[in-house]
Amino acid sequence: MNDPEIRAMLYPLLQGGVYVDELPTSTTRADVVHITEHYMHGFEVKGDNDTLQRVPKQLPCYANAYDLVTFVVTEKHLEKLLPLVPEWVGVLVATPEGLRPHRAAGYNATVQRGAVAGLLRLTEVKEFLTDLGLYHVGLLRRRDITKLLNTAHSIPLSQLAQFVRTRLMQRMPQRLEARAVRKAERLSRPVRRRKKPKTKRATATKVRVRRAA
Repeated sequence: MNDPEIRAMLYPLLQGGVYVDELPTSTTRADVVHITEHYMHGFEVKGDNDTLQRVPKQLPCYANAYDLVTFVVTEKHLEKLLPLVPEWVGVLVATPEGLRPHRAAGYNATVQRGAVAGLLRLTEVKEFLTDLGLYHVGLLRRRDITKLLNTAHSIPLSQLAQFVRTRLMQRMPQRLEARAVRKAERLSRPVRRRKKPKTKRATATKVRVRRAA
């Protein structure tokens, strides 16, 4: 089974809120993120043609940002995946009949303020901090903001996470509209005709003409 087939089975299970494909998350992209008013659930899809080589790098990115994390894999990957992920990480097994729950995702206690804020634009994060009375953040760079958030325990994680979830949910209609515009632009472009490759016979004819000249 491939990635698109697995995602098609996953989407109907994501009830309430919105889901976002390929959401940039630290140094990687989460395949699907389900965002509701109360939590963010990151999903990583591994089809038959994928490998598990990137799991050790992907997992910390998701663990720092999402309340829940689930890997959706085919039977081929199940045994090799389990030693790579902690028990709180959920696992779904993709089969031709549908997605089979192997282990439900548990609460993630390793979420970091800086990683959650990293899901938004820098201007939005600064807006949040300014509303808290931190007026000096206007000229800070992303890495400085991340360091501030990770060390300033006076900034409530729950409040920051709620702000991030709300902004991402509000942005979804814009994403869909932009996606529709890009699709319409692709369909409106004239189809380019491929040039026919030159045959050996045509090339030989040209050579004979040149020699005759």
